Amino acid sequence: MSAIRKRTRLHPAGLALPALCTALAAGPALAARTPTVEELWAVIQAQQKEIQALKARLAETDQKVEATAEMLEQGSPASHAEASGAPVRAAHEAEGGHQPFHHGRSGRTTVGGYGEMHYARLDGEGGAADKREMDFHRFILFLNHEFDERTRFASELEVEHAFVEPDDGGEVALEYAYIERDLRDDLSLRAGMMLVPVGIINETHEPPTFYGVERPEVEKYVLPTTWREGGVQFVWRPRPGWQADLMLHSGFQTSAAKSYAVRAGRKSVGEAPANDLAFTARVRWTGMPGVELAAAYQRQSDVTQGTDANAGAANLWTAHAIVQKGAAGLRALYARWDLDGSGPASVGADVQRGWYVEPSWRFNGELGAFARYSRWDNQAGSAATASEKRQWNLGLNWWPHPDVVFKLDWQIEDNADGKNQDGLNLGVGYMF
Repeated sequence: MSAIRKRTRLHPAGLALPALCTALAAGPALAARTPTVEELWAVIQAQQKEIQALKARLAETDQKVEATAEMLEQGSPASHAEASGAPVRAAHEAEGGHQPFHHGRSGRTTVGGYGEMHYARLDGEGGAADKREMDFHRFILFLNHEFDERTRFASELEVEHAFVEPDDGGEVALEYAYIERDLRDDLSLRAGMMLVPVGIINETHEPPTFYGVERPEVEKYVLPTTWREGGVQFVWRPRPGWQADLMLHSGFQTSAAKSYAVRAGRKSVGEAPANDLAFTARVRWTGMPGVELAAAYQRQSDVTQGTDANAGAANLWTAHAIVQKGAAGLRALYARWDLDGSGPASVGADVQRGWYVEPSWRFNGELGAFARYSRWDNQAGSAATASEKRQWNLGLNWWPHPDVVFKLDWQIEDNADGKNQDGLNLGVGYMF
């Protein structure tokens, strides 16, 4: 802002230039004779008027530049990312990590949010039920605050399925709430409830940032999204394009009653047992425009928190790639859990894995098409169990505004057990 103003201001000596031009213009008339005192006084008065006019124009220009900068700061497309605490990754997205704040300004509180409503018309086969459902799936509010240039707070409060009643589902939940402190320019510390730094969707799940009505199935049932834990996290950015995350946090509490499924073991930091903590490490590279590569590892020494002697440690490996070059896009992800112990092995849950690949094409600034093929299995350790899931999603996204999206996709399942749901999904979503 100050740099813009400096470029528009003139040195005082520069104000004499119009006066000199005036004198030169009058030169032919005065050169023929010696000017009188009255004539010189008239030239000086004319010069003074031009100097005052120039000063007034410069002051007006400064005011316009100031107003324009304020408008850009308050209403820029990046403002929703500052409020939401989420990065945006596609062609219409801003690059970067999970950075909800515009560093450098203090004492500022920002509010934002996102939401989405879904309609499903799916036909069941092989024993699967039909699905005819309209669901306002999520309503989210963000509240963030900067205490000073190096200390800030981020939070997200979520309502799922429109309302909460004991027997009818729904949820009001805190999705994250943490303090972040910059220890150095390249190193930050976070403490509180945080999104675990794994996968594509877990940290970036606002509806306009991904294709398809529902989030990718692999990132629901294998990773699983939305996955938050309580603890501390170090975020290190040693050089442009590189980021390393190390997080020590609460872990799962799986059980034999739920076939040791990792998604069923989430406690979401609500009086969560912490007999055995977990740690997660991730490396992410965004050194080439339109490209993101990342890999993460997590370990928990007892995935049942000491409640099952037949279960032991859990190890997660995951990697993903995002490429956006012009109109063409590609997302791909692989994730695998290995659970120790005879308990998980007895039901095939000692191996839980999945992957998906999603090519896309952006026709223009508003319309994009995609195809996603997903395979996942939460009992992959047993060859005798018909538990593998396979799903195609083909569809369109329409962005009438970068922060508003309408979605349509056709779902085709080919599950190993023959219980499939095929049909149409429609959705609308927003963020701000």
